[in-house]
Amino acid sequence: MAVHRYLIVGGGMTGHAAAAAIREVDRDGTIALLGEEPDAPYARPPLSKGLWLGKEEASVWLPEVPGMERFSGRRAVALDARAREVRDDQGGVYRYEKLLLATGARPRRLPFGGDRVVYYRTLADYRRLRDAPGKRVVVVGGGFIGSELAAALRQAGRTVDWLFPEAAPGGRVYPADLCAYLSRTFEERGVRPHPGESVVAIEERGAETAVRTAGGRTLVADAVVAGIGVNPDVALAESAGIRCGDGIEVNERLETSAPGVWAAGDVALFPSPALGGKVRVEHEDAALTMGRAAGRAMAGAGEAYRHLPFFYSDLFDLGYEAVGRMDARLETVASWKTPFREGVVYYLERGQVRGVLLWGIFGQVEAARRLIEGRRELPKEELMRAIHP
Repeated sequence: MAVHRYLIVGGGMTGHAAAAAIREVDRDGTIALLGEEPDAPYARPPLSKGLWLGKEEASVWLPEVPGMERFSGRRAVALDARAREVRDDQGGVYRYEKLLLATGARPRRLPFGGDRVVYYRTLADYRRLRDAPGKRVVVVGGGFIGSELAAALRQAGRTVDWLFPEAAPGGRVYPADLCAYLSRTFEERGVRPHPGESVVAIEERGAETAVRTAGGRTLVADAVVAGIGVNPDVALAESAGIRCGDGIEVNERLETSAPGVWAAGDVALFPSPALGGKVRVEHEDAALTMGRAAGRAMAGAGEAYRHLPFFYSDLFDLGYEAVGRMDARLETVASWKTPFREGVVYYLERGQVRGVLLWGIFGQVEAARRLIEGRRELPKEELMRAIHP
């Protein structure tokens, strides 16, 4: 049986970034990529952004990694870290010298509704929602994915009813006044928000689907899509006795508790001194930078991963970039140039900046990183001048 010098479990952006980084350092070592999805690696952000606004599907494909062998449509189900061996759901066995677990996360699901609900995460989910007959869509979830889908689907000409349990969209992330502005913006653009609503039943009505809410509403749709959070896919790691918490625990070199095994991306729980402990980040920048760092470490050229990831979003004509923790439970200080259109929101914990929201402000990510990494208390008047809107 062949032994791969590098085996990557997970065919997403993290796994692809790791393979590309390995190849930069090691031009000859064998690389195998084992992925559950049937598709080749692709960029995920366009699924809730550009593809609904006319971007070609072909634009999402990531470049080929020279010499990488790809095993698609196969889920890794067993890992023997001592024997350095992985088995898939079709009976395939893969031996390795070094292993990366880039298993990502799995969408949380409602306890009812079955396949009537699209739990939005993959290219297959995009295709299914795109090809659904009719234009009426119910979006469940008011967080990052739910917000982007509600905006993108409306811009694509769909009729959108949007359910979320919070008092306003983004209620767990943004300050209350910004949430209220967002709610008005969505309504003005034709989205029908239903704040404070949770789903209690989903029923088949022929080709249509009825969504019943705790508040007594019944919404009939041609498609139902949910973005209600994810759970890190730690099953493979746990089965091998690798230490896990809210993700696979890694050190600053992204090494797990098992020799020869690294983890990166959505599934990795990594140390971040700037954020005050171990964190897990579910966004593109973390996937790419952590994948690259893990690949270089596996190939012997790595350095400690101390990167502070950023993320971004587009909501109609609104857009932002953000760094660190965005949590509405933290103290917030806002500095607006134009209220709710252009400004900076700082998230504070015990006087220290833990997160920075650059709302309508671009090109200031590095400044935000420096502010968080400084880890010192700032008077509010100084904080208001820290990043100029």
